[in-house]
Amino acid sequence: MKATEQTLQQVDRALRKVIEKFPPTEEPTVLTDIHLRVSQESGELAAFDDDDHEITRSVIEQWIDYKDDDFLEGAANTLRTALGKHKKQVEAMGVLKPFSFVLEDDEREPIRELYLVDDDLVIISDDLMADLDKDLDSFLDKLLKE
Repeated sequence: MKATEQTLQQVDRALRKVIEKFPPTEEPTVLTDIHLRVSQESGELAAFDDDDHEITRSVIEQWIDYKDDDFLEGAANTLRTALGKHKKQVEAMGVLKPFSFVLEDDEREPIRELYLVDDDLVIISDDLMADLDKDLDSFLDKLLKE
């Protein structure tokens, strides 16, 4: 699913609302994740805190009744792009680090971590962790051979 300009603007507006709810502060909010839920049926994008309190809700028109199987991947890519655009503001949010933006389906099942913020580490894509098991196994094999 290729996001339209209107979709990008709607997602951007929703994420700015989340960022505005957690302005930089001396005493950050204790929060481990911001849960982003998407609905293929209603087109809704909703953000929740760890206690399942709604932060914001928005309707993304392109997502309403989107029937193709690539919906979740397309939504994840759109959200990642928007989060990357607001990298500086996201990292300055008044939330105790580390915290994550996690994509969930409309049944509250985690699909993937979109963005992890830590003091010295930021992960925007789960592709960075791809094949980690193979790399570690290869490293261990080399180490044991020596």
